[in-house]
Amino acid sequence: MAEVLGLGITHYPMLAGADTHMANLLKSTLKDPDIPAERKEVHNWTELAQREWGDDQGVGAAVTHRERLLADLARCREALDEFRPDVVVVWGDDQYENFREEVIPSFCVLAYDDTEVEAFAVLEKVKVPNAWGLPKDTSFRMRGLPDFAKRLASDVLVSGVDIAYSYEQRKGVHFPHAFANTQIFLDYEHAGREFPYPIVPIAVNCYGEHVIARRGGFARFAEINAGEQLDPPGPSPARCFELGRAVARVARASDQRVALVASSSWSHAFLNDKDWHLRPDSEADRKLYDALVAGDYDTWQKTTTRQIVDAGQHEMLNWFCLLGAMSELGLDLEWSDFVQTEILNSNKTFAVYR
Repeated sequence: MAEVLGLGITHYPMLAGADTHMANLLKSTLKDPDIPAERKEVHNWTELAQREWGDDQGVGAAVTHRERLLADLARCREALDEFRPDVVVVWGDDQYENFREEVIPSFCVLAYDDTEVEAFAVLEKVKVPNAWGLPKDTSFRMRGLPDFAKRLASDVLVSGVDIAYSYEQRKGVHFPHAFANTQIFLDYEHAGREFPYPIVPIAVNCYGEHVIARRGGFARFAEINAGEQLDPPGPSPARCFELGRAVARVARASDQRVALVASSSWSHAFLNDKDWHLRPDSEADRKLYDALVAGDYDTWQKTTTRQIVDAGQHEMLNWFCLLGAMSELGLDLEWSDFVQTEILNSNKTFAVYR
């Protein structure tokens, strides 16, 4: 019987960028003319937000945030190295990257061979310098395990959960950053260039009704108020939970040492429409984090798609997959950390299950 490790991490793009740019999303949001002026006034923000913003527009907070994230990532990497996986299966969102207007699968196994990945493609799109001072065209090899990926897709399909599969990356686009940054952040010292374990990505349509409408990202309120042409929803949290259980059964039946990883931050400010894209929904995040710590899977399974979208928790569907797997396997939460921020776009959670 196989052995399985569970990990939860973030793929927060700005962690790969310089501290001076980590609050750029909020700075851009503050330029939206359709956000009420009083909402933009710093003295009306929460105490935490005011403290983080400080007199340097978040640069000092970025330094502290980075230190906390790197310490938590190091703990996850330590657990990974102790486990010595044969394969790392990663649930991550495809943010209008591989999958666009031609097709949006709810779930897709990327059964790729070794792939050359541009490390800083996302940063280059938004003109942010990388934290390592490396050339902007730096790349690394992501090792694949296509035979395992094909078996995984086959067995999940036979179990009754529909999942697509892909053998080739879409041409002319960067590799989905949820997976690229997973390798970079778990090998932070080397910017992903010396990561020794093969990765099998499972893309989850986390952005659902916003994946085409907002191109998997940022929207101004003028566009939103004009009447968005929303897309069909993504898979429900309950369905993601069930996919996680199916993947866990495949892992358990294999002869491999399998690490199962959820890669995402939690609620995102730029998706939290009700708070004018100024802050993540920490209250909603705390509710699910408390349930995670308590081993309360029932609360997670009862969460609805509408609740997820309204809280800007779109990318958390990756974590619903992980918790489904951990529930199926009966693994224990060994350690976790919840890193809250009001100005750096998203709260981040880390977890180790054994």
